[in-house]
Amino acid sequence: MLDQLKQQVYEANLRIDREGLVLLTWGNVSAVDRAQDVFVIKPSGVGYDALSSDRMVPVSLSSGRVLDGTSRPSSDTATHRELYRAFPSIRAIVHTHSLYATAWAQAGREIPVLGTTHADYFEGPIPVTRALRKREIETDYELHTAKVIAERFRTIDPMRLPAVLVAGHGPFVWGASLQEAVENAIVLECTAQMASVTVSLNRSIRPLSKALLDKHFMRKHGAKATYGQSHK
Repeated sequence: MLDQLKQQVYEANLRIDREGLVLLTWGNVSAVDRAQDVFVIKPSGVGYDALSSDRMVPVSLSSGRVLDGTSRPSSDTATHRELYRAFPSIRAIVHTHSLYATAWAQAGREIPVLGTTHADYFEGPIPVTRALRKREIETDYELHTAKVIAERFRTIDPMRLPAVLVAGHGPFVWGASLQEAVENAIVLECTAQMASVTVSLNRSIRPLSKALLDKHFMRKHGAKATYGQSHK
């Protein structure tokens, strides 16, 4: 089971590289097996061309201890672990420094819902966290990164809005599966780019109407969703 999870996480990390969401070593994907109390994450500072499934790092969800191998896990491991603990429904997390989503994070601006592409995946603007305080940066920085995300989501369902911009840092995205989390990361970068271009073309643009937002989100994610094929 662990070998299978390592392989899946390895393949997901390769995909975010292929999709152009990362440069150099700027990003990581993880996935959790809650029944086994373990999540697997990319090793720290290893280029995507040097990855293998054997180099993926298993970490105890309950203790944070590395369970196997000699590689050090991603420097963002504490952030991933705390997000799994804060959001029990998520199974995978993607963190990148993709160009447009990171630009919005650096600007400290949420990404508004300006079109139906955004509404198909995210039930509202992509929220941005507050800036971390000095003491949060100096002590347990990666843990506090997750805590400011959880703080921002106190009144937001993370499964209906599975993405966030950490102010001054970049996007974190998640999903109920690895495939879903990676797809959400791809869509987030696309919608961030669309929003950037739209705002540059029309500085007085207004957000999409709630009626149209609800229509597009619910036809894909609602109890009576009509998007896609029936699996009955």
